[in-house]
Amino acid sequence: MAEQRKREEKDDFPWWLVAVALTAIYLGVEVVQSEVYAQIMSTLWRGIGVTVFVTGVSFFSASALGLLLALGGKSRWIVLRQMCRFYIEIVRGVPIIVLLLYVAFVLAPALVDLRNWVGGLLGMEDVRTRHFPLLWRAILALMIAYSAFIAEVFRAGLDSVPVGQIEAAKALGLGSWHRFRFVIFPQAIRTVMPPLGNDFVALVKDSSLVSVLGVLDITQLGKVTAAGNFRYFETYNMVALVYLAMTISLSLALRGLERRLRNRHQRG
Repeated sequence: MAEQRKREEKDDFPWWLVAVALTAIYLGVEVVQSEVYAQIMSTLWRGIGVTVFVTGVSFFSASALGLLLALGGKSRWIVLRQMCRFYIEIVRGVPIIVLLLYVAFVLAPALVDLRNWVGGLLGMEDVRTRHFPLLWRAILALMIAYSAFIAEVFRAGLDSVPVGQIEAAKALGLGSWHRFRFVIFPQAIRTVMPPLGNDFVALVKDSSLVSVLGVLDITQLGKVTAAGNFRYFETYNMVALVYLAMTISLSLALRGLERRLRNRHQRG
C-alpha cells in the first residue's frame, strides 16, 4: 500500500506548481523592472508583518480555545457539554465579517465597561473604548470565529482514538490527565493535522477581513494604494500575488509535515 502511494505521488507531477512558479518569476521580474510595481510592493511590504501577526496570534489562541471547547464537549458534566455546544453552534452560524463588526463595536465596548466597573471597585482609573486597539479587536474576533471550527476538528480527532487504548490506559492506572497527554492527544494530533493546516491557510486569507476596521494589513494598504495611484490592475495583482505566495508556501510546508508524520507513524 505504501509503495503504491509512493508510485502515485511520483506519477502525479505537480505541473500546477510549475505554472505558479513561472507566474511568480514573471511577476517578480515585473516588480524589479517596473517602478510602479516596485513602489506598490514597498507599500504592501509593511502590511505583511501585520497579516502574519494577526494570523499567528489568532490561530494559536483559537487552537487553544478550540481544544478546551472540544474537551468540554466530551465532559461528563452535562451543563459544560451544553455550554460548549451552544458556543460552537452560535459562532459557526454567524458570518465572520458580521462577527468581526460585532466584536469590534459591541463586545469590545462591553468589555471596557466591565473592566471599568471592576476597576471602580478596586479604585482603578477608568479607560476609554478607544484605548482598546482595533488590531486586538480584530484578533479577538478571528479567535472567537475560528475556535468554533477548530473545536470540531479536535472533537473528530479525539473521537478517532480507539476506545480500547483508552481502556487499556485506565487499566494501567493512568489518570485522566496522563491518559490525555500520553495516549489520546498524540494519536489525535496526527488525525487533526491536515484539517488544522487547512484552517490555518484559510485564516491567512480571512485575515484580510480586518481591513474593514482600518487595520493596516496587506488588503487595507492595497486599497489605500489603489485609491491614491488609480493603478487598480497593478495594485490588486500584487495583493493577490502576496497572498498566493503566503498560502501556497504554507500549503506545501504543511503537506511536507503531514508526509513526515505519516512516514514516522508507518516506521513506528
